[in-house]
Amino acid sequence: MVRQHKGKTIMANLLSFGADAVAGGVFGIIGTAFGRVASFFERKQTFLQEEKRWRHELKLHELQMRANKQETEMELAIAAQKGSWDGLRASIDADANIGMAAQWVINILRLVRPSLTLLLWLITAWIFARTQDGDIANAAVFAATAATLWWFGDRAPKPKPGYLS
Repeated sequence: MVRQHKGKTIMANLLSFGADAVAGGVFGIIGTAFGRVASFFERKQTFLQEEKRWRHELKLHELQMRANKQETEMELAIAAQKGSWDGLRASIDADANIGMAAQWVINILRLVRPSLTLLLWLITAWIFARTQDGDIANAAVFAATAATLWWFGDRAPKPKPGYLS
């Protein structure tokens, strides 16, 4: 009986060893499953963080594009204004540098702008009287006013050197 008792002990040890192995395997599989589930949620959280970062970068990029667009528009407006002033200066300089000519030629040249202005305003009045469309009449008045101010806007006599210095 002693042997049998030893056999039961050996058998019990073997069963215990097998149960421990099975339990270890089951817990290993459960641990792996929990690790996989945790890894899934970790990747999902990482993806959500990346998605937020991408949205933020996209908003920054859009803001930068708007700022660049506004800067470009400002530069174009400045260039257009500068071109307008340069054109006015060239017009004034050309008028001032008539040079040597007969007095009647100079007088005719000086009558061109007033004659054109009078003609422009007569055409504007004719358009205003003939058309029933307010937009066309407004455009004609705008063009005539702009031309008049362009032609005569800076025709005041220049101060003599030393005057108000």
